[in-house]
Amino acid sequence: FLLPASLIIINDIFAYIFGFFFGRTPLIKLSPKKTWEGFIGASVTTIISAFVLANVLGRFPWLTCPRQDLSTGWLQCDADPLFKPEPFTLPAWIPGWFPWKEMEVLPVQWHALCLGLFASIIAPFGGFFASGFKRAFKIKDFGDSIPGHGGITDRMDCQMVMAVFAYIYLQSFIVSQSVSVDKILDQILTNLSFEEQQALFTRLGQMIGNS
Repeated sequence: FLLPASLIIINDIFAYIFGFFFGRTPLIKLSPKKTWEGFIGASVTTIISAFVLANVLGRFPWLTCPRQDLSTGWLQCDADPLFKPEPFTLPAWIPGWFPWKEMEVLPVQWHALCLGLFASIIAPFGGFFASGFKRAFKIKDFGDSIPGHGGITDRMDCQMVMAVFAYIYLQSFIVSQSVSVDKILDQILTNLSFEEQQALFTRLGQMIGNS
C-alpha cells in the first residue's frame, strides 16, 4: 500500500514542479494545465523513486513481515526472498567513470519499477478522466472538504487507478499461489456442510484404499 500510494504522490508533485518551471507544450485538452515537460519529468523521477524507495522500505521488518493477528508489537521474521539483497552486476554500457560495478538489489525493486512505470504513465489518465468529467458537468471540483484542493475524490482519482493495478499485480506476480494441506482443510471446513464433509472423507478413504 505505502509504495504505490507514495509513487502517485511523488508523480503529482514532480509533474507540478517540472510543469511549472519547464512546461511549454500542452499535453491533453481535458487538462489544459498539464504539459509534456511535466509529464516526462515526473515519469523519470517516479521510476527512479520507485527503485530507491522499494530498497528503503524493504529493509524494515514491520513493513515486510506478515502480521497474523491484531497485535501491535514489533514484528520479527525471516525475510521473504523478495526482501533479501542480491548482487547485481551493472551492464557493460555503464560509463567507466561510474564508481560502482556491482550493487546489492532487493528483488522487490524490479517489481517496484513496474509500479513506477504504471504510476507515471497510466495512472495519470485517471486524473485526466476526472478532469474531463468535471469539465463536462462544468464543475471545478468534486467537493470542498480539502481547502484549495477540492474533495477527497479530487485527490484520489489517480490513487484509485493505481490501487486496482497494484492489487492485480500483487496477486498475479508476487503473492505465491502455493496450496497447502492447512489451506485446503480450511476451505473444506468453511465451505462444505457436515454431510458434504462426511462424503468427502468417505470418498478420500476409498481413493486411498484403492491406491
